[in-house]
Amino acid sequence: MSDLLGIVDALENKISKLLHRIDVLGQTNSKLEVELESLKNAHNSTEVTASEWEEKYNSLKLASSMVGSENDKTEAKLKINSLIREIDHCITQLAE
Repeated sequence: MSDLLGIVDALENKISKLLHRIDVLGQTNSKLEVELESLKNAHNSTEVTASEWEEKYNSLKLASSMVGSENDKTEAKLKINSLIREIDHCITQLAE
């Protein structure tokens, strides 16, 4: 009979430890989820900033090509033609 009580006590002890471990892991999981969300927001913000800087760089590159060499002027003309085609395409879509 005392052997059975010892087994039950050991089981209760193990169950108690497991429940505590579940609580600790749940708290850790919650903290990691908050940290992940924060990192996702920071990553999105960084991507937006990088995109804005890339647009500024392209605009600056286009502006400098307007006053640059013949090769740069050709590139600028190609870019302008590309923009005109995009505008024409948009106008066509709006007209439909």
